[in-house]
Amino acid sequence: MYGLSDDEVAAIREGRFESFPPPEVALLRMADALADTPSNVSDELYVELRKHFSEEDLMELAGSAALENYRARFNRVFDVGSDHLYHKGMHFKQRGAA
Repeated sequence: MYGLSDDEVAAIREGRFESFPPPEVALLRMADALADTPSNVSDELYVELRKHFSEEDLMELAGSAALENYRARFNRVFDVGSDHLYHKGMHFKQRGAA
């Protein structure tokens, strides 16, 4: 989560993706689709993803999203709560910063 503002985090949580660049919107839509039960990436979404990412990129990105979804569902079984690593007003290190 490098470089996300509080407003961007809130927008993602609320499903408001309009202010994000098209590649990020496609990835956010993919992550939502993978978190659905049953998970399903539509042909339309896949075409949009392929406009921005290679097949290899998508394999890695989908794997990362699937792993996080797995961890979230696993944590629910054992009632694992948040570590509260994010709080409003937190400043993230910017992309590319050392």
